Amino acid sequence: MDFALSLERAEHDLVAALSRQERWAQQQLYEQYYGKMMGICLRYAGSRDEALDLLHEGFIKVFQNIGRYRPGTSLPAWIRTIIVNTCIDYYRKTIRRRTDDITDAHYLSDDAPDVLSNLTEQEILTAVQELSPAYRAVFNLYVVEGYSHKEIGDALQITESTSRSNLVKARLKLQEFFAARRMEFDKGE
Repeated sequence: MDFALSLERAEHDLVAALSRQERWAQQQLYEQYYGKMMGICLRYAGSRDEALDLLHEGFIKVFQNIGRYRPGTSLPAWIRTIIVNTCIDYYRKTIRRRTDDITDAHYLSDDAPDVLSNLTEQEILTAVQELSPAYRAVFNLYVVEGYSHKEIGDALQITESTSRSNLVKARLKLQEFFAARRMEFDKGE
């Protein structure tokens, strides 16, 4: 019981120091959550540099809005929400064209076997980063974050059917990417 109370106290002290904008607290929080939050940014970004920019922008928002954090809730979940929303905001700012509606994607199939099961995390991340921003955002929000197509549509300001279409197309692109990789691997054997 004392251990739980000391953890609560440590988090309370850290949040209080963050509210006072103390550099040591900002550095501690950044270092503590860097890995997990960078992983999120890498899934949304097209490159490592872009992911780092998103991460930094997200942490700036965390530091600026720490007064909105409510003790007793999960600090990591609160930070994660800000990071994901930062990635969504970035997507909205940078999207150049919207993809076609689902009616234009009726010929696409999603029946191929799961090619992701035998790949490394780095191979999957590289493939996801190759997707267009529109496909990448929908893929991450649906597959990784668990958003519904309605939630994705609201967040990205697209229709639900466009969200569905982008997901189907993203999966197709990933399958093509991995099929090409597999062919390269088979030739090398």
